[in-house]
Amino acid sequence: MKNQTFAQQQLIHGSHEEIFAFFASPLNLDSITPPWLQFHTVSELPIKMEEGTTMEHTLRLHGLPIKWVTQITEWSPPYSFTDFQEKGPFATWTHSHEFTNTEKGIMMTDKVIYRVPGGRLGRVIDKLYVRGDINRIFAYRKQSISRLLSAQNLNDPAGPATGPGS
Repeated sequence: MKNQTFAQQQLIHGSHEEIFAFFASPLNLDSITPPWLQFHTVSELPIKMEEGTTMEHTLRLHGLPIKWVTQITEWSPPYSFTDFQEKGPFATWTHSHEFTNTEKGIMMTDKVIYRVPGGRLGRVIDKLYVRGDINRIFAYRKQSISRLLSAQNLNDPAGPATGPGS
């Protein structure tokens, strides 16, 4: 099976620094992932986020427990970072996050390049489950980001955790 690509953009209001800090926090990753995945960062917190940082997560996908280990392979605050799956359900998974200034705010672009293992069977699994799962996960993520990253939340001390390793 060849690599597949998923991309999504979202306009977010706030400064580059505030928005990047939100996405750089593993605590916020847990909060923007759908509850049905039972996703948890199990690496000891706080984590200093930088190129080479490795994080361990657990989740349940279609009821199956999965250990997911990712590594930050590119780190360019406050404009972009990329994480790569070292261990998990995919043959490959690379997720880049880019933050670009526009006249209306910061355009956040998620781009995922992935490949399901298993050759022909992997292609069937991708068509039957994986593509739909990724679309649902990122739709939830987009909705959560809109809710959590309102201007009042970014500036409110009771808002989301917003620092690397916070």
